[in-house]
Amino acid sequence: MKELELLQNVDTAINFTDNIDKEIELTGQVSNIRILGWGAFIILRTPRYTIQTVADKNSVSLDLSTIAVESTVKVRGVVKNSNIKDISIYPRDIEISLNYIETISAPSISPLPIDTTKKELNISLETQFDLRPLSLRHPKLRSIFKISAAIFNEFGNFLTNNGFTRICSPKIVFSGAEGGANIFNIDYFNKKAFLAQSPQFYKQMMVGVFGRVFETGPVFRAEKHDTSRHLNEYISLDIETALSGGFEELVQIESAVLNSIFSKMKETCKYEIDLLNIEVPEITKIITYKFNEIKEIIFQEYKKDFRGENDLCPEEERLISKFVKEKHNSDFVFVTHYPTEKRPFYAAHDPSAPKESLSFDLLFRGLEITTGGQRLHRYEDYIAKMSKLGMNVESFESYLQCFKYGMPPHGGLGLGLERLTSLLCNLSNVKEASLFPRDVNRLEP
Repeated sequence: MKELELLQNVDTAINFTDNIDKEIELTGQVSNIRILGWGAFIILRTPRYTIQTVADKNSVSLDLSTIAVESTVKVRGVVKNSNIKDISIYPRDIEISLNYIETISAPSISPLPIDTTKKELNISLETQFDLRPLSLRHPKLRSIFKISAAIFNEFGNFLTNNGFTRICSPKIVFSGAEGGANIFNIDYFNKKAFLAQSPQFYKQMMVGVFGRVFETGPVFRAEKHDTSRHLNEYISLDIETALSGGFEELVQIESAVLNSIFSKMKETCKYEIDLLNIEVPEITKIITYKFNEIKEIIFQEYKKDFRGENDLCPEEERLISKFVKEKHNSDFVFVTHYPTEKRPFYAAHDPSAPKESLSFDLLFRGLEITTGGQRLHRYEDYIAKMSKLGMNVESFESYLQCFKYGMPPHGGLGLGLERLTSLLCNLSNVKEASLFPRDVNRLEP
């Protein structure tokens, strides 16, 4: 029997200011090494830092030429003040003068298939994805997912602090929430089942339980799109809440969530923002335009006639974003009142204009990142709508239970984590914002 010490803190943070001219010990991976006549600069990657260490060959016993990039090493040395210009180093106001270094493990191949010590990888996306366990070690790629993690965490933290309850819904489901053919079929113990396109049904059910809920998890779309905008598996940041002020309340909630995310990014991701040259936005005013208004604006301002279409094409998203940026100096625009026929069966329509839904998309820098809206909440309205659309009501009976038992007016939204991350980080392809992207051609790693 062995009794271990109960830790009160598992953080690896170091107060370097308090340790100037003091010896510390670190374990990390060698991100880069530059051998010089007198010794070497060794850049160590740790969970919190990318630290410059300095090894004089006369002060350490290990032959520095034997240290390979991506080796794991244990070092001891004295913390010294410094003024480092390389923005891939963090922190840049200290370095560690080593007196001991020990190699714990090393790569089994040399050279490595890609050079992660370069300022830019300069490799194709396919190579980057094929070698993801290595390419992600590059400082800029690591920074993308530090930004992604900050978005993910603050989304949940803000909502929790504002009275929302986190839920975790099944991803193996009895029916697709969005309808259509873009759904993955699976064999579930000789029963027909699907991978969830959305947590829609379950988050609606939980509004009847908690009133305000959110979920952060994967969703699956069997769309055969091979574009820079699409993924077949992505992380959806979902909200569903009882409404007292109509669907525009959702627009206000999302704006508050996003501003909290951007504020937290500025606080916790200064290194990543600097390294990736990110311009962090802020929503200072909420700009909304109705769907039909946008069609007219694009026709009048840009002489492009899409007025007969019941959705916005990518060109329209770019043009209306350009218009809003120039007219309102905003990177964000909420497009409201999409045609009812374009929205799912659970979408509520405007009582004064039944052909218009009480729904919206949020466009950010020319790309849709959110879809949301008010839902139907009366059982009778669901039966009527589903019957009109020729849907099999019986196959949705478990979902419809919550409406039988009474539901408040409610609505919600889904925000795509990868799309928001890719736009913030100025990426050319949304797949670059997915750790291990899944598209029509890729199933590994």
